[in-house]
Amino acid sequence: MITRRNIITFGTMVLAATGLPAARAQEQRLKVVASFSILGDLARQVGGDRIEVTSIVGPNQDAHVFQPSPADARKLAGAALVIVNGLGFDTFMDKLVAASGGKPMRVTAAAGLDLMKKPAGATDDHGHKHGAAAQKDDPHVWQSIANARRIVQMISVSLATVDPAGKAAYDANLTSYLARLDALDAEFRAAIAALPPARRAFATSHDAFRYLARDYGLTSHAIQGVSPHAEASAGDLAKIIRQLKASKAPAVFLENVSDSRAIARIARETGAKLGGTLYSDALSLADGPVPSYIDLMRHNMNQLAGALAP
Repeated sequence: MITRRNIITFGTMVLAATGLPAARAQEQRLKVVASFSILGDLARQVGGDRIEVTSIVGPNQDAHVFQPSPADARKLAGAALVIVNGLGFDTFMDKLVAASGGKPMRVTAAAGLDLMKKPAGATDDHGHKHGAAAQKDDPHVWQSIANARRIVQMISVSLATVDPAGKAAYDANLTSYLARLDALDAEFRAAIAALPPARRAFATSHDAFRYLARDYGLTSHAIQGVSPHAEASAGDLAKIIRQLKASKAPAVFLENVSDSRAIARIARETGAKLGGTLYSDALSLADGPVPSYIDLMRHNMNQLAGALAP
């Protein structure tokens, strides 16, 4: 009788007879390196089992303050494709690619997207303030599902370029994933539509959610600029407290990569509800609440809708 065990055993014997190690399939996977965990997940969704993905800045780590090491450069050895965000968010990747000695194809996630400007007076990753004349593009593009659709399409095209034999697989994975993103977008729109217009404002520690707010008719306030580690002054806190009181924002939220003390103080002084934790710039570990991009966006949607509801 031919059983599954027989088939597996026969396959192992063939590999042994031909001198091919059992791990050969693993070795043949296309090596892809992403700058941080969210882009790594988007690549994995499109590439499936044809690719091996490494994220330089891993889950629960903050790319804003990441300091690469020589070991990180070694992670790029043999990479066929490198995926970066761009817009100054992950400039450390330039040095890592150069140090690796390779010449991988590069995908810049923010290229060609409908970008938002950082607000005037926003602080950058180093805590420096910029006036209106020095405004730059907001790098948190992944907080828009519409942007995520464009990013995975770029990744699919690039994977097929470096691995033409996998094009059919990448196309199929892309089609499936785009359908999941469309379903998620519909969930988001329904959840926000259920909120009264007066309850669609919120505050967070750093300015990471402006794309999300733009897409779904929300108003976001932030204590800090685009970096969660740019220190907020007493004046910054006073300003955000005045804004929240004026807008009557019903909720403020913690973030997974930010200090919670300032946002907790603002909640006390404005009377706004202290909502749950929003995930901005990194996924959680595999056993955490947001191990994938879709999990991250759905989690944030549920936190927002729950706290902003009457």
